[in-house]
Amino acid sequence: MKFLRALVWLIPLAGWVGCTTVTETGRKQLILTSAAEETQMGIAAFNQIKQEEKVSRDSMAIDRVTEVGRRIASAVGRDLPDAKWEFVVFESDELNAFALPGGKVGVYTGILKLAETNDELAAVIGHEIAHVSSRHSGERMSQQMIASGAQLGSEVFMEAKDVDPEKRAMARTALGVTTMVAAILPYSRLHESEADAIGLRFAAGAGYDPRAAITFWQRMQRANQGQQKPPEFLSTHPSDETRIANLKRLAPQYLPLYQASKAKWDRGEMPTKEIGAP
Repeated sequence: MKFLRALVWLIPLAGWVGCTTVTETGRKQLILTSAAEETQMGIAAFNQIKQEEKVSRDSMAIDRVTEVGRRIASAVGRDLPDAKWEFVVFESDELNAFALPGGKVGVYTGILKLAETNDELAAVIGHEIAHVSSRHSGERMSQQMIASGAQLGSEVFMEAKDVDPEKRAMARTALGVTTMVAAILPYSRLHESEADAIGLRFAAGAGYDPRAAITFWQRMQRANQGQQKPPEFLSTHPSDETRIANLKRLAPQYLPLYQASKAKWDRGEMPTKEIGAP
């Protein structure tokens, strides 16, 4: 068991001594994949989604998402690796949106209806683009690689020690559960909270009110009432209560940026990113 615990703690330890840094927060992270690999996978996944999902032809929805998206992309303030920005609206009642490496962003009409204002939509798109700018997908893949290595290491160790089959099964279960609860899920919640914070900065820099993230998530919380959710420590996301409390704490600090940026956007003084055709 000491050996298994040591393997599990390799994941958060690797993140702490990581080889890259999240630009906006300074957090160290371990990423074993290259930005080019992540972009290639992101573009391939996006093309697959466009084939499988119904792409909206609603010009008003497309224009709305594209306008907010290009401003958010401009507010990142740096070029993301190989990003060719593309914003696509998908016809679905799903309350969801996503962004993939390579600058590929999808917004479902369900969440588009829930976001009543462009300020609220900016909170959604800013959050998703923050996942990309922070290379969270590469970090998750790297953690999975480490977890797989830990599992392989445990198998080699048990084989060398000639551990009996019943104890091997127990050890596999213990390692899998401990890895998930102690490492994978906490990092997933960290990524969500980090994307919330960075997304507020991006939204404010694009001239959108960061306080709208609070009203949006309050509405999301009401929309999800009645749904059974796991306890926070077993979830990939912070609870709605935790998320809203964090947004209430963070949003005020971005008001000066929002006010200054909004004035510049209103005067047409801000450059905008080129958007590719879907």
